[in-house]
Amino acid sequence: MTDLARLVGDIAREMADLPERGEVATYIPPLAAIDPGRFGLCVVTADGAIHLAGDALEPFSIQSISKVFALTQALGKVGEALWSRVGREPSGTPFNSIVQLEREQGIPRNPFINAGALVVADINLAGHAPRVAIGELLRFVRHLADDESIVIDEIVARAEQATGFRNIALANYMKAFGTIRHAPELTLGVYFHQCAIAMSCRQLAMAGRFLMHGGLHAPGGARIVPARRARRINALMLTCGHYDASGDFAFRVGLPGKSGVGGGILAIAPGKASIAVWSPGLNASGNSQLGTLALERLADATGWSVFAEA
Repeated sequence: MTDLARLVGDIAREMADLPERGEVATYIPPLAAIDPGRFGLCVVTADGAIHLAGDALEPFSIQSISKVFALTQALGKVGEALWSRVGREPSGTPFNSIVQLEREQGIPRNPFINAGALVVADINLAGHAPRVAIGELLRFVRHLADDESIVIDEIVARAEQATGFRNIALANYMKAFGTIRHAPELTLGVYFHQCAIAMSCRQLAMAGRFLMHGGLHAPGGARIVPARRARRINALMLTCGHYDASGDFAFRVGLPGKSGVGGGILAIAPGKASIAVWSPGLNASGNSQLGTLALERLADATGWSVFAEA
């Protein structure tokens, strides 16, 4: 039986010694200032045990990992109708690409690329002022993590608004097709703030438990989503959660996962564990370089890959 506490510590020590750490995101100024030497790892197992190592209690900007929680919320609001406005296929292009939108008549390929996440934000905005929609998502994340201390980093949110020209272009382009239904600046405000949610690895792994438990908050606890929906969210994370490197992540790690340019990754071993890792340096695809390697080490040692033999 794997000694998880020792394994988590060993992986963190290995990552601390590696010189090639990737490059921090520079197009959002507050992210550019983060020390690339930081590394955190948290594994929450199905029995409730929590294993921490490194900077696992340090909050960081979760960025696109927020798309998992926003999608869960939107599916709860409109159900399967969501898929008339956004697809479910891997993109094969960078996360902020506009090329496919033109070819596919303004329908984003999946909810985890930026265009798709903007549509999800537009759905969550329906019937609300932006600040209400943002507050609703923040309360949902706090509930999932059992932690009321989670906040939105307003400095990051303002920087996103000041520099997010590609996202502004995506929203306006989809507005022309009718895919975005609110004023683009309102939808963008929701999106920029959700990306600026700050969480530690511990908080993030706790928030992901419902995807480990088949939609339940905890074994025997309240149901967050139907089991079928939890499986489908995990499937989308596996096939689309790392943008044009999703296939490589599935090949190397074999777990549903969602990355963010803040250097975080949320990964799910269904029925076994919810895992969060943070290392700010990114690879060429915009995913955490050491976070991916750490998850590969963890999956290999535990046999948690969804492709492993039973």
